[in-house]
Amino acid sequence: MDKKIFSLLKKERERQRWTLMLIPSENYTYPEVRKVVGSVLMHKYAEGYPGRRYYQGMEFVDQIEKEAISRAQALFGVPFVNVQPYSGSPANSAVYFALLEPGKDTIMGLALSHGGHLTHGHPKITFSGKFFPSVQYFLKEQPPFFDFQEILDTALKYRPKIIVVGTTAFPRLLPWRQFTQIAQKVGAYLLADISHIAGLIVGGAHPSPVPYADIITSTTHKTLRGPRGALIMVTKKGLEKDPKLGEKINRAVFPGLQGGPHLHTIAGIAVALKKAANKEFRAYAKQIVTNARVLAEELKNKGFSLVTGGTDNHLLVVDLRNLGIDGKEAAERLEKEGLVVNANTIPNDPRPPSRPSGIRLGTPAVTARGMKEKEMKIIAQMIADVLKKNQSVKEKVKALLASFPVDF
Repeated sequence: MDKKIFSLLKKERERQRWTLMLIPSENYTYPEVRKVVGSVLMHKYAEGYPGRRYYQGMEFVDQIEKEAISRAQALFGVPFVNVQPYSGSPANSAVYFALLEPGKDTIMGLALSHGGHLTHGHPKITFSGKFFPSVQYFLKEQPPFFDFQEILDTALKYRPKIIVVGTTAFPRLLPWRQFTQIAQKVGAYLLADISHIAGLIVGGAHPSPVPYADIITSTTHKTLRGPRGALIMVTKKGLEKDPKLGEKINRAVFPGLQGGPHLHTIAGIAVALKKAANKEFRAYAKQIVTNARVLAEELKNKGFSLVTGGTDNHLLVVDLRNLGIDGKEAAERLEKEGLVVNANTIPNDPRPPSRPSGIRLGTPAVTARGMKEKEMKIIAQMIADVLKKNQSVKEKVKALLASFPVDF
């Protein structure tokens, strides 16, 4: 046995067991998912697509991939799904590779500092910004948080071919209808990146972009509780715009950007999708949102300032400027006490990204452990004790976690 690696693995397992996982992009997956992800499927190469492979020995893995596709189509209500992208960033890259001409066609997305993602056209340092012209839109402080006239004016000026709607740190519902109206006016594809909220959407806790978007991308972990993979979906609306849209995306994924798909991950995705189709998952998704709202209100009551004033989904962003500490310091202090969050920028952040003014936290993982409103109030108090009173809460964290064990 490899004592070094297995020793570290054991330590990481215990770290997860005895800390509050509050980073909103992290979650506990199911034992069944972990079982298939660690299975013999990782031994098999399968370049191509079911029925059109470049290797032999495909009888069973073809069935697995087709089952994953079928489950995703049914769960999200879309006619086309590709389950092969290795993660969310490659999924977005495949969409651009399929539809855009490098150096010519423009991507429009939410600015990174306002809660967007690096792959949404962030300039200069990412694939999406280096290979394609990009332009950003921004958040407002007050509802509806998006200045649709300004976004339309920007779109009319730059004529993007893809408008991306999706965030990593926006705690409100996304206005799909208004964005599709803007996309239609400039002749752009609307790409909905639902990586953070996929589980909330299929669980009925967030509106679906399916009636409005042309293309949908998503990771399969986070609120969906699957393995670290991704989906690319094309809606009926997208296929009406371009009947070959699915074929273009398939070619962009393979052979355009990837070789053999990770079949063990695809099997894990299939298992997670089946879990997400049951009534227990719908209750879980709604409890995530309830917990986030309670946590947000409790923090506000204790004097914390929240970006947008609260939350409608699974996450919240705390503006720490009134406490005189930055997000990195706050995250490090909380981690020492067993509360794991991440430093995060706030809109128009005066501080650099390495030491931003906020922290981001969410409720998917603590909800997966079975915690509800009562526990959110306890967590809010512990956060306040650490950041406002410099008190230690390590033993309180352990006592709380002991009542909500996680299945490893």
